[in-house]
Amino acid sequence: MKRFFKKLFSLLIFAAILYGVWFFFHGWIVTQVKKAEGVYFIYKGDQAYSQDNMSKTLHYYKKGLSLFPGHYEAWYNLGNIYTVYEDYVSAVDAYKQAIAHHPKFVMARMNLGIVYLEDLGWFDEAIEQFDQIPRIGLFNLWIPFVYSNVKSIRANKGIAYFNKGVAYKQKAMFLPLERKYLMHEFLGDAIESYTKALKFLKKNYDVYYNRAVAYHLRGDYKPAGLDYCKAIELQPTKFEAHYNLAVLLRGMSKYRESMSELEKAALLISESPQSSEVQTAYIFNLLNEVSRKFINSDEYGVAKLTDKPTGSISYTYVNGRIVADDDFDKAMAKNFKTCTGFDIFNQKDEVKDYFEDGWF
Repeated sequence: MKRFFKKLFSLLIFAAILYGVWFFFHGWIVTQVKKAEGVYFIYKGDQAYSQDNMSKTLHYYKKGLSLFPGHYEAWYNLGNIYTVYEDYVSAVDAYKQAIAHHPKFVMARMNLGIVYLEDLGWFDEAIEQFDQIPRIGLFNLWIPFVYSNVKSIRANKGIAYFNKGVAYKQKAMFLPLERKYLMHEFLGDAIESYTKALKFLKKNYDVYYNRAVAYHLRGDYKPAGLDYCKAIELQPTKFEAHYNLAVLLRGMSKYRESMSELEKAALLISESPQSSEVQTAYIFNLLNEVSRKFINSDEYGVAKLTDKPTGSISYTYVNGRIVADDDFDKAMAKNFKTCTGFDIFNQKDEVKDYFEDGWF
């Protein structure tokens, strides 16, 4: 009988403890149960996403987040899905939720800024997000021969500054007429952001090219030309830098050098499957115009019809397309990396005179 009462007393004690735990920790227990259930539904959403079943993905994510709203990675994934399906308002809300639950979530801020910039045209909101990323103090983890996040942290800072520069440039270009006087200032902000980006992305074509465009739009010929040349050195087969440099040289009446860069741009764009007929035709028309101006010019006192542009390449037309000569393949990389106007932009006084005379 004693043994029975001992067991009964032990059970009563255990029940009292359970009741006390439930009474004092009821809210916490319910929260943990919901959290576990939410994680399960989010896991099911991940599986559906891997199978490209978007309707199930959205259903499971929404169900999981209703139970566990603090799952910031699920909010981030949801934002990415909404972006793909061009529901930008929902994407913004999802990224904001991810940031609210994890303020140091760099990629959520980056993607939110990109949606603001590229899809909604909210430049100030985009700049605010990109401005926050370099300030986020993340822990640098470096284990020799095992793991390091140092490069990724630096790269993200560089990308944030680059995107900030793009946002300022877009802001400058879309100013209403009554505020056009701010264009020079915003382009300066863009240039400053690109310059900061280069501290982290030292050999990045896009940074140099976009900074060159910003300088070009401001009428700062020398730094624009030097940046176009650097972009060409890094990515000689991208036609945009060759074309923009040609336009810059044309504005300075440097027709010989402009023709050389236009020839390269024409060849590159004619060989690009992404180019349009309008783009190709426009470049060839500009090349013809510059050629006529070069023939009629008197750069050295006497017009010389036989002069060939510096760095000129040999090509022929086949079925409406430019085709390089047989020996061109060997010299193409070297020739395209050569910036025809580099020496011009290294001359201090000449470039300054063009700017002051208002050639652009």
